[in-house]
Amino acid sequence: MRSFAFMIVQGNIVDIKNREIFKGEIEIQNGKIKTIRRSDHRIEHYIIPGFVDAHIHIESSMLVPSEFAKITVTHGTVATVSDPHEIANVLGVKGVEFMIENGKKVPLKFNFGAPSCVPATSFESAGAVIDSADIKEMMANPEIKYLAEMMNYPGVLFEDAEVMQKIAWAKHYKKPVDGHAPGVQGEDISKYIAAGISTDHECFTYEEGLEKLQKGMKVIIREGSAAKNFEALIDLLPEYYKHIMFCSDDKHPDDLLLGHINELCARAVAKGMDVFKILQAACINPVEHYNLDVGLLREGDDADFVVLNNLKDFQVLQTYIDGQLIAEDGKSFVKHVDFEVLNNFNTQKKKVSDFEFHSASDHIRVIEALDGELVTNEIESESLIQDGNLISNIANDVLKMTVVNRYKEVEPSIAFIKNFGLKEGAIASSVGHDSHNIIAVGVSDEMICKAVNLVIENKGGICAVNENEAEIVSLPVAGIMSDQPAEVIGHAYAKLDEMAKQMGSSLRAPYMTLSFMALLVIPSLKLSDKGLFNGSTFQFTSLEVK
Repeated sequence: MRSFAFMIVQGNIVDIKNREIFKGEIEIQNGKIKTIRRSDHRIEHYIIPGFVDAHIHIESSMLVPSEFAKITVTHGTVATVSDPHEIANVLGVKGVEFMIENGKKVPLKFNFGAPSCVPATSFESAGAVIDSADIKEMMANPEIKYLAEMMNYPGVLFEDAEVMQKIAWAKHYKKPVDGHAPGVQGEDISKYIAAGISTDHECFTYEEGLEKLQKGMKVIIREGSAAKNFEALIDLLPEYYKHIMFCSDDKHPDDLLLGHINELCARAVAKGMDVFKILQAACINPVEHYNLDVGLLREGDDADFVVLNNLKDFQVLQTYIDGQLIAEDGKSFVKHVDFEVLNNFNTQKKKVSDFEFHSASDHIRVIEALDGELVTNEIESESLIQDGNLISNIANDVLKMTVVNRYKEVEPSIAFIKNFGLKEGAIASSVGHDSHNIIAVGVSDEMICKAVNLVIENKGGICAVNENEAEIVSLPVAGIMSDQPAEVIGHAYAKLDEMAKQMGSSLRAPYMTLSFMALLVIPSLKLSDKGLFNGSTFQFTSLEVK
């Protein structure tokens, strides 16, 4: 990082609030903007406040915060609003503390929330519990900026005492409460908002987003590696730009190498939208809503800003945080930091017979995965039975799937899923939202067992196996993050992603999609380590159709 006690940066300064662009120069002293003044110069670059990802799980990048920062600063990101509930579901409060301390060692401004749902539901097995007493202690910590997404929306609607106490502690400490209410509308969303919940990043349709905005919510437009809602929601921006933010939620490392919030700005401009409104959503609104210590390109602010080639492509030339030049022309000056590797993995290798499901049923319930969506459909399919065991139907693309508890020795749960498209082998991952048990899908019990055991041997990772190959990206940090540099994990993941697609998967992000097939709080049909679950009725259901 290049640090200067005093410096001047020139360019076309973008004043978002006053809707003005003028030639000027920024005088920086001791990390703060001392003055902004108009001046004549020949520099054609543009200076804007830095980008803020308004909702992200850093863990989904498979990178620890310090390595995540290395990549994102090259795309002009200066801050994130980060929910650490992935590591919290594995390691509890200790995991949150790890994220905060690791993030402090680099310039990017991480703003962590207190995970509100650990475990996410009582219908799955996590590695830890965070109760309302823990939330009280975390809310008192000034380093915790908000109560992270309240995924247990049924708990809010039915006024569960523990859920309401967590929200009450956030209100007590005057910190925002993030929402998570996919498809919730009408009287239910009114009650959810009235409980004090201020945002939602789970809107799937324009109509859903519009209702939530009209009722006072902030809508966060999400474009991650699996869930992509930009196209459905972006037309809300022109009228509601003061109440919209951008986020990636979950973004895998190969996608992160290509771009971040800057990509959404370029896409919105390409649709003919007002650049000031776009930048209001991308740079200003998260800072104001979450009360972040992030500069907004004003005199007296922290010198957190980005120099762009133009306001069309949003190619980042330089990124400054606290007056330090931390990225230039795609090169990051964020240095590697050492850290302790923490984990929670306590299960033994499995046998092929563990993945058998004996049945005489003619039909089964099947999870229909939808490319680019976290929601799934529930469909029925004819059973394919061999020696009394339900097996994958490769011809119909109805493949066997399993979730294996990684915290203790219990029998794997079994389901079937459509649209993964594998013609050979299996893929598996210990990134399985939200409890991060092992999740796998494959063409045979033998291949599923081989993939699951490879993850167990490595105490965490994502892998692809077939008759001749077995490749894994190890994730030793809580079983969900790598201890390797960003560039290494990014390229290794891209190679593994390509192998899954060569084996037949037509999904844009097969591993990201797989990771959400155990996310019970998103309708409609999912699989936990305890069994097949209907997310619409919030209760278990049977694999066999009687």
